[in-house]
Amino acid sequence: MKTMKMKVMGFLAFALLSVSIMSYGISGSAFATSDPNPALPISSELENYSSGALVKVSGTIPDYDSSSGKGLTVVIVSPDNNIVGIDQLVPKSDGSFVKSFVAGGPLWKLNGDYKVEFHYGADSSEVTISYTAGDVVSEPTPEPEPEPTPEPEPEPEPTPEPEPEPEPEPTPEPEPTPEPTCGAGTELVDGICQVIKNNEPADNGGGGCLIATAAYGTELAPQVQFLREIRDNTVMSTSSGTAFMTGFNQLYYSFSPTIADMERENPMFQQAVRAFITPMVSTLSIMTLADTGSEAEVLGLGISVIALNLGMYIAAPALIGFKINKHLQSRK
Repeated sequence: MKTMKMKVMGFLAFALLSVSIMSYGISGSAFATSDPNPALPISSELENYSSGALVKVSGTIPDYDSSSGKGLTVVIVSPDNNIVGIDQLVPKSDGSFVKSFVAGGPLWKLNGDYKVEFHYGADSSEVTISYTAGDVVSEPTPEPEPEPTPEPEPEPEPTPEPEPEPEPEPTPEPEPTPEPTCGAGTELVDGICQVIKNNEPADNGGGGCLIATAAYGTELAPQVQFLREIRDNTVMSTSSGTAFMTGFNQLYYSFSPTIADMERENPMFQQAVRAFITPMVSTLSIMTLADTGSEAEVLGLGISVIALNLGMYIAAPALIGFKINKHLQSRK
């Protein structure tokens, strides 16, 4: 009887062990073949990039509705999980898109893997590129061995030179017609100045101002170019300005794509946002007084601009509201 019980217990233990091994193999196989995000496929041309190299990431949005007004948000994240670039694209009518940017810049401080994230509604995907600061070092080319010097051949006897024929007089060439000079935002095409179609400009990783671009309708607007120049040439020329932009990008990304989509969907809201940010853009002209690379001037003028905007957008409306409320209370 004891022998029978031991056989039954051994068979049950063997069956449980077999089921455990089979379930582990099945679950591992299912995980390995799963596709984490089939709704937003993207790819990059290369995997490794050095500083100054042009990065191109392309992809397609299946079943894209061009009338939705939604933009495709692009976020570049460094190896230490800081946002070093943010931008928003409008895909083509067939849903295809290409994002081009230059690897490197003040925020690209670390070597390693940078994630390029794409967000469209509930769909998101990412591609990883390996970044190395500085130029790619190539292997030195070995110097060729010197060839043996051949023995000099005997010089031939000199042949009498023929008399030179008189050269014909040169015909004067017609003067070239001067090409027209094209202004900012235009280029010369077949002798005619045309507006540059810059649907996908290459940038240095800092990205564009999504809210201002949507408010003014194009990245070529003077206000948007002014904001970009202040950011790249003044603020990010100092270590304190670079640190400020790193933290500001984290906050700005949390709401700017949504507001930019709402501006494109609602023209009235676009006009309201434009009127709201125009005074702020005007106050940033103070930053042009700072010398490039001067920590003290950039920090001092930056604090002044922040204080001025806080007073203009928060303190002044609060004071006006308090005065109105006090006046209404006194009339009762």
